Amino acid sequence: MSVPPSGRSQVTRTRALAVVVTGMALVGALGAGVSAEFTPQMDVDGAVSEAVYVGDDRAPALNWLLEALTTPGGAAFRLVVFLAVLAWLVRHRAWPVAAWVLTAVVFIGPLTSLLKEWFGRVRPDFDEGGARLDSLSYPSGHSSGIATLVTVALILAWPVLAPGVRRRWLVLGVCVVILVGLTRMWLGVHYLSDVVGGWALGISWSLAVALVFGALPGGRGALPLGEARPVAGESSP
Repeated sequence: MSVPPSGRSQVTRTRALAVVVTGMALVGALGAGVSAEFTPQMDVDGAVSEAVYVGDDRAPALNWLLEALTTPGGAAFRLVVFLAVLAWLVRHRAWPVAAWVLTAVVFIGPLTSLLKEWFGRVRPDFDEGGARLDSLSYPSGHSSGIATLVTVALILAWPVLAPGVRRRWLVLGVCVVILVGLTRMWLGVHYLSDVVGGWALGISWSLAVALVFGALPGGRGALPLGEARPVAGESSP
């Protein structure tokens, strides 16, 4: 038996809420471990950081590659990408959609910074060098930023993507999020907990904002179905 649209929307909201609660709980649990210097967590963080850090003597080409791969998690990249999206939404007078996109993308940075100050974790310090950044470490801003960017993009694109295309874009988005997080550890500027906490924060924050604004498919803040067109090569239902 097929589920009516209203039923599907309710299931979607329930699942999104479960992800929000789980993600925020993970951010809090990892943060508590950081504050208490929970030994098992600290041991894993230290071991992983030492294992994946590529060192200060890396080749210039590798350094350029890592810096390029980590860029999508930065605030400047995030805002530039969505300026065009916001302009399109404003042009089409999709005010509720523009409001939640702006809220999710703009405020993830300040939220991450607030949590950094709250937990107060210093950056990794390696015998052979390291970035030695003055800013704090938990949670990773690049990781929360890219997780927000990808989550918001997928929510926006979902009505536009044909069913056969959605899974491929979801897999691609997950790969991008993971890659940016890994670059933060390869560069030696974050621990594993920082990256995982950043991912959890970005995903849960984006879904929480989407729930508040009714931005999930079928909600008042979702991209109007009239604006959606099936992806080329896929037939519409």
